[in-house]
Amino acid sequence: MTDSDAFARLFDILKTYRAEQKNGPVVAYESPQNLRDKLNLKRQSPPYDYDALFAWVDEYLRYAVKTGHPQFWNRMWADANMPAMIGEFISTIAHTSACTFESAPVSTEMEKYLIDEFLSLAGFDNGEGQMTTGSSNGNLVAMMAARNLVVQSAKKDGLFGTPPLVAFVNAEAHYSMDKAVNVLGIGAENLIKVPVDGHGRMRLEALEEAILAAKAAGKIPFFIGTTAATTVRGAYDPVGEICALRDRLSLDLWVHVDGAWGGTVFLSKELTEQYLPGLDQADSFTFDFHKMHSIPMVCNLLLINNRAGILQATVNSGNDDYIFRGQDNERPADLGALSLQCGRHVDILKLFLSWKFYGRAGFVARIECFLAKAAYAEGVVQKTPQLEMLVPRESFNINFIHRAPDGMDEDDLNSAIRQRLYESGTAMVGLCTIKGRVSIRLLIANDAVDNADIDNFFQHILDAGKAFIDAAAKG
Repeated sequence: MTDSDAFARLFDILKTYRAEQKNGPVVAYESPQNLRDKLNLKRQSPPYDYDALFAWVDEYLRYAVKTGHPQFWNRMWADANMPAMIGEFISTIAHTSACTFESAPVSTEMEKYLIDEFLSLAGFDNGEGQMTTGSSNGNLVAMMAARNLVVQSAKKDGLFGTPPLVAFVNAEAHYSMDKAVNVLGIGAENLIKVPVDGHGRMRLEALEEAILAAKAAGKIPFFIGTTAATTVRGAYDPVGEICALRDRLSLDLWVHVDGAWGGTVFLSKELTEQYLPGLDQADSFTFDFHKMHSIPMVCNLLLINNRAGILQATVNSGNDDYIFRGQDNERPADLGALSLQCGRHVDILKLFLSWKFYGRAGFVARIECFLAKAAYAEGVVQKTPQLEMLVPRESFNINFIHRAPDGMDEDDLNSAIRQRLYESGTAMVGLCTIKGRVSIRLLIANDAVDNADIDNFFQHILDAGKAFIDAAAKG
């Protein structure tokens, strides 16, 4: 089989999968042991045999989760959009690294162009940015920059002999913040989880108390990690008010915005005013396009405000003149000089093509559509007697439960409902815990769904709940 034949066969498979992924079960579920037995991964394939190779492709797709299915609600991402998939295919065929201009001239210019676009939309002046491997990495780099700014000897001498540094985050912040303090030598005990209000937003008075307490203990408060749509509730911290608190305390506190889930509301002036007022006062901001915008993973940007040059100063170490070639006007010619990575996948092409295809207005319309669908789903819960909102809806997350009759454990019921839908391939939806109670977490990020699909999802919940309750009643 020639390369041309292989391409033709591959694209036939892709076209068929793409056309059929909205049909049938969301997943052909097998337990881990059963799946291992069926795949028989140890079996040998004849060398250089494309028929054997494509047999493995068929096995992969047979058991793959159909993320484009209208009953896939399980993650903050879903099916990939076509312009972005084209970008992914092209970047794979071209097969280069986006670390230097020499190896990736077009993608380097595309990335610089979109970074400048997003800096402007965020209201960041004298800023810079980079694409990272996701907001976990973006959070780490932002905290690293803040650490090196407040303890300027840290890069050379480490943190030996310095007072403990203290970072503050929403009590429901993403666990990547815990990883960051571990990697950076800050220590888990110095990551203060600030209590939240009834909507899941960081409480200002609790944050101020925690900062002053750390300072009184001889520690150095250096970083506030805010969240733009928390993972569980979809809550937005009051970034502008937190920046005002930083200014009032006159401390070298770096305010970062983790917008992995809901940060792209900044593309709309109206949505920024509603969800992220004061964003332009933050020091850094990270956000993902591989979530609700259906860019194939990974597609993330980190933006820095008012400190152009700090990324290179933060991450660059050692002799690198064998790869990086100097400046492009006032900034590095090679984007790898600003990155923790050496090799960098060309993630920008899938974003650039989507940006040009849909435009800013198309990206904003998508967000607005998801918010409208989330409001519709919330309304279904509120008017259905068997269901109950566990916490108020803040944005794209609907946290609800199926009520349990007296004598039945509510957490067990909701966990069982979710698992039955998953194992049957009927629907995939998330599960989480809020204040010690199990919640079914419906995330609106799938462009394939409409209100009828939302109605169908809740009917699946009700049917499964009735089956469990009836079975329990029969003993």
